[in-house]
Amino acid sequence: MKTIALTGGGSAGHVIPHLALLPELKKYFNIVYIGSDGIERSLMKDTKVTFYTIHASKLVRGSVLKNLTLPYRLIQSVREAKKALDHCKADIIFSKGGYVALPVVLAAKSRKIPVFSHESDFSAGLANKIIAKRSNAVFTSFPETAKTLRNGIYSGSPIRQELLFANKSAALIKYGFSGNKPVLLSFGGGSGSAAIGSAIEGALPELLKHFDILHIRGKNGKAPKQPGYLPLEFEHDMASAYACADYVLARAGSNTVFELLALKKPSLLIPLENKRSRGDQAENAEYFQKRGLCRVLHEKDLSPSTLSRELIALEQDFNLRKNLALCSVSAGNDTIIAALLDASKNSDLHRIKNSPALKTSCPQQK
Repeated sequence: MKTIALTGGGSAGHVIPHLALLPELKKYFNIVYIGSDGIERSLMKDTKVTFYTIHASKLVRGSVLKNLTLPYRLIQSVREAKKALDHCKADIIFSKGGYVALPVVLAAKSRKIPVFSHESDFSAGLANKIIAKRSNAVFTSFPETAKTLRNGIYSGSPIRQELLFANKSAALIKYGFSGNKPVLLSFGGGSGSAAIGSAIEGALPELLKHFDILHIRGKNGKAPKQPGYLPLEFEHDMASAYACADYVLARAGSNTVFELLALKKPSLLIPLENKRSRGDQAENAEYFQKRGLCRVLHEKDLSPSTLSRELIALEQDFNLRKNLALCSVSAGNDTIIAALLDASKNSDLHRIKNSPALKTSCPQQK
């Protein structure tokens, strides 16, 4: 059995697609993961996948001083990645990108190990642009993104299959909701969102007139539980969280948005738009807003009153629900798995792009 090394990290968005692919990958590959001692290690700890830890350094936007030692630290990270690849004897790399994946991909190319990667966002960040140039193929969540890359292949976004089959009645019982009011699910990405949490707290008296609320807060404060409002620090069982929800308030990470579309959940997106972001979430949100598939509230406009107003408008947006019902979203799981299998058997990697496994049509989003 061939060995595939998965890599990616720095945020949950660079790890969750791996989790979506794991059940099928385990049937065909020995799997290892190479990442930092960050969120990727935490999310992978229950998968029984061998984990190799490397140090990875991130470019700090707007700070020349903090980036002075970045080249040296990158060299050290590549050395650690080479040792990991030599030890696990990886035959193929699948990268979900981010600064954690960059040294692994650079190490793989020095070892002549084929690299395949996936770009979740509408446009690639700096690390993923470098990774793309060193990949045999780059799968993309957006059809338009594939057209901008020399080796781009539209596949769709990997989606966790367990999300599609959860039971709403069981989920309502789990969270203690009666079902008499629609349920609003709110979460702010892997580490939560203090801005969204603060706005929800201020809007609770008004929001609880309309919704029961399941709020996955992260570590941002400790709001007290009260009738109709259940705050959680984290929820591993997102299948149940989604299943109980009639409406969703969330950031605009690509994985999240494609999950919402696959589940046809009406959503209000608040894209991350500050110095920590390169603007990818704003691009994602704008893309789907233009197609009538979500509502968007920009963080600069976020307050308890605007949040309450927009969520009530979401509840009353019948056109949005109609558009979601007509929307067709194809998960990228099968296309990616088939291509990785083909690559593991095919020594002529330059022909992989023309493999029958990669013949996929772009879903038409209404």
